Formats: sequence, structure tokens, C-alpha cells
Amino acid sequence: MSSADAATDDTAPVVELTGVTKTYDLGGVVEALAGVSLALPEGSYTAVMGPSGSGKSTLLNLIGALDTPTEGQVVVAGQDVGSATEAERAGLRGTDVGFVFQTFNLLPRLTAVENVALPLVFAGVPRDERTARARELLVDVGLGDRTDHLPTELSGGQRQRVAIARALVADPALVLADEPTGNVDTDTGGRVLDIFDDLHARGNTLLLVTHERHVAERAERIVHVRDGELVRIEDLGRGSD
Repeated sequence: MSSADAATDDTAPVVELTGVTKTYDLGGVVEALAGVSLALPEGSYTAVMGPSGSGKSTLLNLIGALDTPTEGQVVVAGQDVGSATEAERAGLRGTDVGFVFQTFNLLPRLTAVENVALPLVFAGVPRDERTARARELLVDVGLGDRTDHLPTELSGGQRQRVAIARALVADPALVLADEPTGNVDTDTGGRVLDIFDDLHARGNTLLLVTHERHVAERAERIVHVRDGELVRIEDLGRGSD
């Protein structure tokens, strides 16, 4: 399936994969992705589904500039990930890509506002500016009264919302979410997905990896992967206007 099949409009893609293959040497060559082509238009909301070992995590790692392709091209926010230096990939992760992980990945000794502001520390943003931005985002995700709490003082759902705020603090071109409802209860998961709906309504580009159908159905389209191949793109009929 060509990358053009993934786009639903003429908007320039934030992400474009062309003929991407990824192999690992694990005592024998393992092909995690096999010739995948995919484009994510600006402002789109895409979910990726597939069984364990299908290539979902590999796809996310390549788009997030955490890894590089064996063959083919991965372009994120205009940057060729495969030809970029490690410093350039780190810069891409710091400014253009926001990550939301299933396990939250918050630093336990930092408060909520300090965790959210952390990416801006590495970007050299002055303390007052980064703190104000972090507090603003925590208010946006409903945690204005928890800004100075440590992660151990927050519920799982609250920690996930802190992680979402941290992913947004650098105003990234793309937000990646890996099983964002996997470690929270059903009601909390629904509230987390409501936040993603709101982000999409504001024009953010979202890519969410999940194994749960009801989570994937919140997106505009579902990319189905199996055995390292993109087998189908399911349009849910909620494309951006």
C-alpha cells in the first residue's frame, strides 16, 4: 500500500514513511517491518492496531526518531530520520515529537510542574517561562490543583495527564501515544481519550498505538499491521474538515 493511500487530503504530511524495512540481528535476522509506506497529514488522528509482535512498537520507535530504518525513508517534520545524526534525532525528539508512554515515565523526585517543564530545560528555555508554560498545560488537563505534587501523590490517571502535558510542553508537530490507557481504569481511560479528542480538535497531529478496538475508534483512521506489514487502513469517516 502506498503512502498516498494513508492521506485523506492534500495537507502536507507531518510523517511520511516510504518503503521502510527494519531488521534486527537476534542470533538470526528478524524482520520487524517489511516495506511499510505511510503518511500522516497535519492535524490527523491515527490509531495503529495489530497483534503482539506485529511491528507496532517498531513503527512508533521509527516515527519517534528512537530508531532508524534498515531500508527506506522516514521523514518527520521535514527531517530524514535515517540520515540524521544522533544529535539531530535528539533535537527532533525534544522539539517536534511529544511522547506519552503507558508507564508514564515521570521522574519520582520532581513535582508535576517540574516533570512537565523538563523538556524545556534541555531546550534552554528560561525558568520562569518554562514553569508558566507547564502550569498552563496542567490546568488544561485538569490538574491545576496538583502542580506541586510528586508522582507518588497522584493517581494513575493523574500521572497520565501529567505525561500528556509534558508531551505537549514544547508544542510538538506530532504527539505519539503508546497504549496510553493501558495502566488506568476504564473511567480514567475515557477521560484520557477525551483529552486526545480535544488535542485533535485543536489541530494537533496524533498517532496512538493500542490493542483495544474501542480506543482505536476514537481516531479518524486505524492502521492495521500484521507480521511487519501494513495490511489495511480503515477510514472511520471522521476526517478533518
